[in-house]
Amino acid sequence: MSSSNSLASSFRDPSGFMFRRDGTLFRQVNKHYQVEYERLVQSGLLAELTKQGLLVPTEEVDEKPADKELVYKVIKPLELPLISYPYEWSFSQYKDAALATLEIQKQAYARGFALKDASAYNMQFYAGKPIFIDTLSFETYKEGEPWVAYRQFCQHFLAPLALMALVDIRLSQLMRVYIDGIPLDLASKLLPGSTKLNLGLGAHIHAHAAAQMKYADNPLAKKDIKGQMGRNAFLGLMDSLESTIKALALKGVKTEWAEYYDATNYSDSSLGEKGKLVSAYLDRVKPASVWDLGANTGYFSRIASDKGIFTTAFDIDPLAVEQAYQVMKQKNEKHILPLVLDLTNPSPSLGWHNAERDSFLQRGPAECVMALALIHHMAISNNVPLVTLAKFFADAGRYLIIEFVPKGDSQVDRLLTTREDIFPAYTPEGFEEAFKHYYKILEGQTIAGSKRILYLLERK
Repeated sequence: MSSSNSLASSFRDPSGFMFRRDGTLFRQVNKHYQVEYERLVQSGLLAELTKQGLLVPTEEVDEKPADKELVYKVIKPLELPLISYPYEWSFSQYKDAALATLEIQKQAYARGFALKDASAYNMQFYAGKPIFIDTLSFETYKEGEPWVAYRQFCQHFLAPLALMALVDIRLSQLMRVYIDGIPLDLASKLLPGSTKLNLGLGAHIHAHAAAQMKYADNPLAKKDIKGQMGRNAFLGLMDSLESTIKALALKGVKTEWAEYYDATNYSDSSLGEKGKLVSAYLDRVKPASVWDLGANTGYFSRIASDKGIFTTAFDIDPLAVEQAYQVMKQKNEKHILPLVLDLTNPSPSLGWHNAERDSFLQRGPAECVMALALIHHMAISNNVPLVTLAKFFADAGRYLIIEFVPKGDSQVDRLLTTREDIFPAYTPEGFEEAFKHYYKILEGQTIAGSKRILYLLERK
């Protein structure tokens, strides 16, 4: 007997919704959107955006709807390997997603359509590039009207990018608090006063915020002053947003781990031996997906992704993730996705009923987790017991490639210089005893030229 359930993130739009049946993802197009959908298909816009890799591919299927009273059609989208969220993106990922959204809007306008919403959550990353996933976000554009999604675009894209570039790269995390986008009045207050003189930021954030505040209590008055927006004005708005975003760039920021491999105590030969072991372990278990936790700039993640394994490279350092993404673009890599994640406070369930955005673990499990040069930070810096770490990793994936960094290693000694050693169980024996609660130890080898041990484990 087949079973289906609607996705909690897909309840707001009367045009349709996502649902999953027996593990397969579908989108129901409702009768409410029938005329619009037929126009879209006939216009060729969906086909052209899909061809360019800007829109997720879909196909119409003969599938039982989730709600037969509302249904017009059922379509099946390409399911992406992992859904990510804006607060997990590096600066350049965010910037590329914003520019892709504007490019989609420009092409839609050329065919008589407009995006009715410009949510950052409608953008994902697939095969190394940003891709739009909401096929039902287009509506017929009524000549002379302003872009209905302008405010949302500014809150979801321009404000976070401006704050990351001009205040602090970590301010993208505000998107975890403001799921509907960073309020423009807040962004206006946080940005340097000098940005009021910037043509783009002055108009799209500061003046925009002031207008919102002015007409907050009288929306009818705001409606009265909208007037007509001709073709040149509409395209000018797109060009202005695009040039403003393109001009944003990170300043000379320096974070703790972005230069990690320049300061590590590995010799070149030890680093090479570690890479060979990681490769051999991956060849042994042949996972379809890998989560590399504490990936830094993705040096070891690429051992997996170069094998054609979809690999998500998570790291707490936004600049390290930025570097990983830049390398991914330069090399045109298709199988790696760098993301920002603090393992001590990973992405939670967010939104209505705590269900619109999935937590980190809800988007798993991966078939294989890698935790290289990570465990000492978790166990010593953050006081996480080894057995608690073992349970966490077991929840995250079936296989685990983990590097135990023992006392006496310079990186562990560095951590212990500023605190009392209250970790008597932090030994290879203590590690094995703790992890045996959740794992079978398949293999463990000392990395040549070091005292570190690389383990391959399988969840019980």
